[in-house]
Amino acid sequence: MKDPEVEAAYLTARRRIDQIDAIIRELDRRRSSLDLTKAEVARRADLRPEVVRRLLSAENPNPTLSTLAAVADALEMKVILKPLEQANAS
Repeated sequence: MKDPEVEAAYLTARRRIDQIDAIIRELDRRRSSLDLTKAEVARRADLRPEVVRRLLSAENPNPTLSTLAAVADALEMKVILKPLEQANAS
């Protein structure tokens, strides 16, 4: 990555992917701790089972915020945004 623009674009994409992965891992941990199947989460979230299955199983999911919020709500969680300086300090 000798080109600074290419490197900046890569780093931005990497941060976004890492954030999505962290959210999905946390949702799946919660699902597991509640001993719920993906189908049960889908029913609770009023989503098609394949949507939840793809979200929690796909290698490169790209969920909408609405889907994340619905699954979080079904798992008795909420999506919270933090400024980067707070997120890095935690």
